[in-house]
Amino acid sequence: MESYILREYICLTTAGACFLLSVVYVASLYIWKSPHSRDHPSTIKKRFLSVFIMMFISPLFLYYFSQEHVLQKASLWQLLGLRMHGLLPATVIPVFLTMVLFLGPLSMQGFSGLWKLYAGMSARSEELEPMYWMSNLTNLIWLRNHVVAPLSEEFTFRACMLPLLLQCYRPMTAVFVCPLFFGVAHFHHMVERMRSGLDLKRALMISCFQFSYTTLFGAYSAFLFAKTGHFVAPFAVHAFCNHMGFPDFAEILTYKDPQRMLLMSLFVLGLVGWCVLLTPLTNPTWYSNHLFWRNH
Repeated sequence: MESYILREYICLTTAGACFLLSVVYVASLYIWKSPHSRDHPSTIKKRFLSVFIMMFISPLFLYYFSQEHVLQKASLWQLLGLRMHGLLPATVIPVFLTMVLFLGPLSMQGFSGLWKLYAGMSARSEELEPMYWMSNLTNLIWLRNHVVAPLSEEFTFRACMLPLLLQCYRPMTAVFVCPLFFGVAHFHHMVERMRSGLDLKRALMISCFQFSYTTLFGAYSAFLFAKTGHFVAPFAVHAFCNHMGFPDFAEILTYKDPQRMLLMSLFVLGLVGWCVLLTPLTNPTWYSNHLFWRNH
């Protein structure tokens, strides 16, 4: 009975620590008083500083709330998924797996000529256009969406939270509990939408939709972290998904047959292929992961 009560206490404390960490993360974004929107350069720079500081604070939660036997079993760096063994496959395979899921949207980008732009060529000719990537590297919004946000969010909500939850919950349970904090944290965008002129009902609907797909992505990201034991896996996948955005299914209707039927088939094929490959391509042994998924 005492062991059950102790376990429940530890789980409650762990969940409370994760909730507090998510609140602190969001609060750090609003500590600056600014009349500008979230896309204004001054706002972005201040929030960069906030999340940079959070990357030092978040591991303190992991260290303080981790049980003693966990810290004896692995170093803090290993718990955070910062290790060398299995780094290369953890960087490449999860992104490839996610590209399979996005087979339909990637094909639409190919039809529209974006692939040439990514390769450094103009969408209208074969001339080299390397300034596409160079301009992005100096664009604060692009850096926020593709580097800073994935880096800070995955570090806080996956690398620092998931090891705590795995102390109390089975891996698959922790995988679905962890993204709830991630999804709720995104509700802060609702305040910004209302400030921009949206009414409460519309802002709430958009935020609920965002909560749904960020929670689904969070579960996938947490799954990748638990199976690979590497921080780089969810970070790289998050950056890729932010680049792709939510699939625009309506765009399929702008194409005529046979392209339309081909795209519809590729969307379905991508989903089926992802489901089939998910388990074999996330085998923990491929990533030298004996920490989070062993004995489960």
